[in-house]
Amino acid sequence: MIRRPRRNRKSAAIRKLVAEKEVTTGNLIHPLFLVEGKKVDEVITSLPIARRLSQDNMLKEIEECMTVGLDKFIIFPKIPSKYKDKKGTHSYKSTNFYLKAAKEIKKRFPEACLISDVALDPYSVDGHDGIVKNGKIANDETLTVLQKMSVAQAAAGFDILGPSDMMDGRVGAIREALDGKGFVDTSIMSYTAKYASAFYGPFRDALGSAPVEGADIPKDKKSYQMDPANTREALIEADLDTAEGADFLMVKPALHYLDVIHALDTHFDLPIAAYHVSGECAMLLAACKEGWLNYDEVMPETLLSIHRAGAEAIITYFAKDFANRSFYK
Repeated sequence: MIRRPRRNRKSAAIRKLVAEKEVTTGNLIHPLFLVEGKKVDEVITSLPIARRLSQDNMLKEIEECMTVGLDKFIIFPKIPSKYKDKKGTHSYKSTNFYLKAAKEIKKRFPEACLISDVALDPYSVDGHDGIVKNGKIANDETLTVLQKMSVAQAAAGFDILGPSDMMDGRVGAIREALDGKGFVDTSIMSYTAKYASAFYGPFRDALGSAPVEGADIPKDKKSYQMDPANTREALIEADLDTAEGADFLMVKPALHYLDVIHALDTHFDLPIAAYHVSGECAMLLAACKEGWLNYDEVMPETLLSIHRAGAEAIITYFAKDFANRSFYK
């Protein structure tokens, strides 16, 4: 035989030499859940690898992460009910502990990259990403709130904004608002293809952000999040987000939508991000806990599969564990 592919697999050194992809800590974004108060450190039962942290403990967590090479963080707030209303107005108020925390983190760790969440659901009494009117999501009215929220987040020091709402036209509206206030360097990581997935459960437990029950409230988010059956629709969304000024295109979930990640990477020049979501993470953790899988082996393989599909940036609850294993750096 002239061609023997196994020659390039015969030792660890050669396998490393010819590896086509390699995940490093530089590819990873660490999700963090912020709560109001002090000295709060709560394990999330349905996602035991993650915790709800108050600002003081989040600063400690970020410091630990920075020492092992993690410097990118996406932060989600758990908003107390007393701050919620129909239009999510607390999202852009100066008293918002989420905005205050971002300022303090950037003050302490100016080299850290902070990514925000732009959506109404943490702040809405209805639990939806948009304003609910007459039993439907009011797309264009929601954009005005998203603009105010985005400007407030940019002013607080977030480096990248993450619109996760899936409203039509939101990237363009946010870009216009940011540029109008002088935040021309603030990036937008658009949740371009955010699917109406069944894998978000532990995340919604962590934030209490699921839609509430009510006669005039949509029972789910299927009228604005994407149908899991569709791929071409993701290309339409990506084309619009690119034209409207997005700096990154994101696919969520990641592991069950590797084909969509690949499609966006093939058709667009912008960097592709992917969110390895809570449900995908939780089921792997459960299998490892039962001894059915080896965590130290399947965890990096999972991240590699997402990177191989075309995602340069991976939001993952495994980020800190990955970074703490020196041979993965």
